[in-house]
Amino acid sequence: MSEDTTLKRLYWHSRRGMWELDLLLLPFLEHRYPDLDEGDQAAYRALIEEEDQDLFFWLMRREWPGDDALRRIVKMIVAYAETTSNDQYRTL
Repeated sequence: MSEDTTLKRLYWHSRRGMWELDLLLLPFLEHRYPDLDEGDQAAYRALIEEEDQDLFFWLMRREWPGDDALRRIVKMIVAYAETTSNDQYRTL
């Protein structure tokens, strides 16, 4: 599968229908995912398989995932969101 096809699939799996999650996941996917190493990319793919409620609690920093790889990718997503202007995504 080509990298472009993979990114398109991940984009649709990252669209959660929950505005708060979309604002965090989609910019990270578009701007950071391609540059992640294979382990972090695998962690992102595993992350988006989780339930929306879990993702919400983790990405809002109410609790952290127990799995080290998931905790690492969640922290990367949160750090990216805190240091980047996501104005273009406000209308999702």
